Amino acid sequence: MPTKRQKNVWRSEINDIIRGACGGFLFGIPLLYTMEVWWIGSLAKPQLMIMAIALMFIVVYFLNQIEGFRERRYTWLADQAAMDTVEAIAIGLACSTFVLLLLRELTPETSLKESLGKIIFESVPFAIGVALANQLLGDTRNSYAEGEATEAKNTTNNKGDELQASFADLGATLIGAIVIAFNIAPTDEITMLAAAASPPWELAMIVTSLLISYGIVFQAGFSDQQKRKQQKGIFQRPSSETIMSYLVSLLAGAFMLWFFQKLTFSDPWTMWLDHTLMLGLPATIGGAAGRLAI
Repeated sequence: MPTKRQKNVWRSEINDIIRGACGGFLFGIPLLYTMEVWWIGSLAKPQLMIMAIALMFIVVYFLNQIEGFRERRYTWLADQAAMDTVEAIAIGLACSTFVLLLLRELTPETSLKESLGKIIFESVPFAIGVALANQLLGDTRNSYAEGEATEAKNTTNNKGDELQASFADLGATLIGAIVIAFNIAPTDEITMLAAAASPPWELAMIVTSLLISYGIVFQAGFSDQQKRKQQKGIFQRPSSETIMSYLVSLLAGAFMLWFFQKLTFSDPWTMWLDHTLMLGLPATIGGAAGRLAI
């Protein structure tokens, strides 16, 4: 019995971390594509870094008092909110470090001071997104579980709506991808990142985009997660829906790059691939948020 209880505790903790990380990606991904933040972080002095961490702690602490990223909240306990704040900041630091490494903004040649500055300043929106995880899209896993059987029956009986549900998901993915990636597409950051990307890093970008998209929609516990897993349709299985939505996000990204004249039809296909994959990460995250919104 204690072993089973311990497993449940660890499972709950892992789910909370995934939920917080997904909230961080939803809130913090646009700033990770902003070179001005890279420059500010690379030039920041230690005193400014300490001040940024202190301000981040204060803001995230008060956000954790309101909602936070955990499934169960104990907002009246100051020490619990403080512990959640430390964990939220740690999640933000880890996620921003990972994405900066993925984007090749952190390399073995980058100095320790520059790396710390970039990580700390990029982690601020991530940590805020972690603390806002439940507020961003809500966590209705438990409240929905009670009606799971009834919903499954209703979904099965509505086979005529399967095609409509599939098109609704694709449309929501398209809208969400445009909302998040539209402000990133015309910037020079995409060109810079694409020039530095090699095939192994592009493959890592694809895998990361798919994993984050799957985590946001099917693992983080946002919105009606159980309903989405039961939904029937052409691409309604979690794996096929994630892949199809990623392809739609890539098409949306390619169109936005063409629209802003970052790509032309005379450019080689490799250039289209590099640029589209770089924009594909924020577009996919936006597409995942769009699917949760419907």
